[in-house]
Amino acid sequence: MSEWALQDAKNRLSAVVNAALSGKPQTVIRRGTSAGVVVAVEDYKFNRLCQAEEDRVPNFRLIIPWPSLGVEFERMPLEAWPLDI
Repeated sequence: MSEWALQDAKNRLSAVVNAALSGKPQTVIRRGTSAGVVVAVEDYKFNRLCQAEEDRVPNFRLIIPWPSLGVEFERMPLEAWPLDI
């Protein structure tokens, strides 16, 4: 894994990305410590970290502020149901 100072990585972004695309992750150093890693999308998608991130994303549901028609039917007493549908 190659290391780049942040300013060098900014100035030579194409080289950083090309090296990552060739299968070699590139570490970016800021103020003497590792700040991030540039990897190819294919490597990222099949990585455990990507899978863990997908697991953290909550499943969103549409919340309707009023009851749906199905809920209204469930609340209706059986006597109110028409028999000849």
